[in-house]
Amino acid sequence: MERYARQTVFSHIGKKGQEKLLKSKVTIIGMGALGTVAANNLCRAGVGHIRMADRDYVELTNLQRQILYNEDDVKQRLPKVIAASKNLSKVNPEIILEPVIADVNSSNIEGLVSDVDLVLDATDNF
Repeated sequence: MERYARQTVFSHIGKKGQEKLLKSKVTIIGMGALGTVAANNLCRAGVGHIRMADRDYVELTNLQRQILYNEDDVKQRLPKVIAASKNLSKVNPEIILEPVIADVNSSNIEGLVSDVDLVLDATDNF
């Protein structure tokens, strides 16, 4: 809990709220600009399980706005969710990061969202 000491002193979170965050599970669909910011913040806040779903690979044109990626990720042609998971695990190794390389659609979305507390739609299209 020491990692989250600054959050737990905030009366609206407190120790009880932090414990709830640590037990929470979130799915983020889309790991572009919006998804990377959300994943970064949720990871640092101590959300216990973050599932990230995206089909794309890190490209050089992503680097100026997608905060979890770097040039090594581009050179290695990493899928965005793998690069995000690798980089976030350095930020907070105490949480579960679940990368899912997939085109999210009607055939698989239920399996990605049915067991979570929150779903974030960070896609760039409908």
